Amino acid sequence: MNKGLDAMFMHSGIRNEDMAIIENICKDNDIDFEWFKDAILKEYHELKMKNEDISSKSLQTLLEKALANK
Repeated sequence: MNKGLDAMFMHSGIRNEDMAIIENICKDNDIDFEWFKDAILKEYHELKMKNEDISSKSLQTLLEKALANK
């Protein structure tokens, strides 16, 4: 197993191996992986990096915003 932080982790907070799993799940469910990665994972990571409270309400708002802009 590769040790250390990879570029994907630095950008999204998710390791390459885990991102590959997410990509496969998106493909299996006919979800555009690039959209999901940019509209949801990136936004979620930015909230985490700002140390903002991530409540169920803030997650709901994030998802509603992403879906409205799809």
